[in-house]
Amino acid sequence: MHRSHPPFFAVFGAGAVGCYFGALLARAGYPLQLIGRAAHVQAIATHGLRLQTATEDVHIPLAASTEARAAAQADVVLLCVKATDTESAAQQLAPHLRPGAVVLCLQNGVDNAERVRAVLGPAHPVWPAVVYVATAMAGPGHVQHLGRCELVLPDASACAAIAPWLQQAGIAVALSDQVAGTLWAKLVVNCAYNALSAIVQQPYGWLLQQDGAPALLAQLVAECQAVAQAEGVPLPADLPARVQAIAQTMPAQKSSTAQDLARGRESEIEHLNGYVVRRAAAHGLTAPANQALLVLVRMLQARQKLLN
Repeated sequence: MHRSHPPFFAVFGAGAVGCYFGALLARAGYPLQLIGRAAHVQAIATHGLRLQTATEDVHIPLAASTEARAAAQADVVLLCVKATDTESAAQQLAPHLRPGAVVLCLQNGVDNAERVRAVLGPAHPVWPAVVYVATAMAGPGHVQHLGRCELVLPDASACAAIAPWLQQAGIAVALSDQVAGTLWAKLVVNCAYNALSAIVQQPYGWLLQQDGAPALLAQLVAECQAVAQAEGVPLPADLPARVQAIAQTMPAQKSSTAQDLARGRESEIEHLNGYVVRRAAAHGLTAPANQALLVLVRMLQARQKLLN
């Protein structure tokens, strides 16, 4: 994808991550199509996408649609749907993607790219991306940025060609030959914080200040490390310290799982703590802290269904 003009980007999934990266790409002047739920699309069509950060509050005009066919011109698709919707999104995109269109999975979990490849087949390069950004949807077509803006992409030729365009749009991009380990490290962070933030509906900084919380996070991390080792995935030696540090770098952030539960939506818990629990069982291991959080979030989701 060596070119003098920017690729056509499609962002499939107009949630907090998709809207934020879509806003940056559109503001850079790139051809862009955002695809998402009707409420967001209608708000964006009327007012533009509202981007609120620590230093600005602006409306950015961009093209938005509820239809997967709107991605037909895309050179690059940023897949930003929940991990629970990965196969469904790939199936919707499959009839419309042009040959060779690159799909980058900007999602939580470690197996999304593999699941997308199983649907799309070899005609479309599919790569995982590790996302570090704190965002939230404050309303239809209104995204708030709370911290960081970084991607880690595989050190592959397609990703290397896309990276400069992302960087010019203000997105920090690193290329790595250790993306599997980086994805797992992100999974560990999510397993440590997401369910806890969801259960008490509090941000990361508050969580770590509570009595016993650092020890609980350490146990969650240790269980994940044991599973990763059994999977043959190397993790950074300083990962426990990195996990603790998240509370300082993103103190005001509530997890995506917390945001999902607050809106009465299904969370990604099965692809976070649930994934660790399943892989632990496959290796004859146990992950009791992860299991407990998995069950508690399942209970909260079941309770919401009863109330609805």
